[in-house]
Amino acid sequence: MNISSIQEQILKLKKEKDVCILAHSYQAHEILEIADYTGDSYKLSVDASKAENKNILMCGVRFMAETCKILSPEKTVYLAQPVAGCSMADQMDKQLISQVKKMYPDYTVVAYINTTAELKTICDVCVTSSSAVKIVNNLDNKNILFIPDCNLGDYVAKQCPDKNIKLLNGGCPIHACVNVEDVKKAKELHPNALVLVHPECTPEVVAMADYVGSTSGIMNYAKKSDAKEFIIGTEISIAEHLQYECPDKNFYSLTLKLICPNMKSTTLVDVYNCLNGNGGEEIKLDDQTITDARKCIDEMIRLG
Repeated sequence: MNISSIQEQILKLKKEKDVCILAHSYQAHEILEIADYTGDSYKLSVDASKAENKNILMCGVRFMAETCKILSPEKTVYLAQPVAGCSMADQMDKQLISQVKKMYPDYTVVAYINTTAELKTICDVCVTSSSAVKIVNNLDNKNILFIPDCNLGDYVAKQCPDKNIKLLNGGCPIHACVNVEDVKKAKELHPNALVLVHPECTPEVVAMADYVGSTSGIMNYAKKSDAKEFIIGTEISIAEHLQYECPDKNFYSLTLKLICPNMKSTTLVDVYNCLNGNGGEEIKLDDQTITDARKCIDEMIRLG
């Protein structure tokens, strides 16, 4: 079988089995081509909740599939590749943050969407990289405990000077590995290119960017910009996707270190096998976890 024949089988199977396929933007292009919805993690969860299909197949990582289940508890949710986790989401658990909350009892706990369902159950509000600044600004409480990403938290803190934001030492190891020398080297190779980076990068890297934003924000900025060259400071697949969507422009990955092994672990064959009942994993959450985790997501919707 080749890529096109597998894609044809997937399109046939998803229709037969009433499956809505979600693909995060960091997935391979051949997976995006067979997806019903593509984009950032929270957007995909909302898309899934609005879809009429009874079954949801997430091509992404575990916390994304969990968020789908939280927003659509009546649907059957599958993760195409069971080993696809998230290093950031696994850094902090319910037990750890419960202890930290005792140290900061008057702080509002703001959780990045990149957290487990279990951890979300004890957080006050959830945020995405695109909504974090607005939501933190809209909180009544001045004191904020922002978890788990200290780099995104630093970016938010700089945009919200009136807030007292406590950060913990966590974050995305892929984005955090980018350094100032990487940016300088990329700019030397492509002096006319704008530098677009994700706020999960370190403050030093963020300070060198022409634009800072979420994955979808970066893509939209590049599409709408009159500029013709861009250095992309997020997962390496985004530069590739933009090459397809904007063939008249040039896109360069900031560094080859920006490769997420968890995102790359899902293959087109994994999707095919899951639809055939020979792979994947059904995401199961108990009713109490769904109810408690949903609260911080509902608060995000209210404030955002």
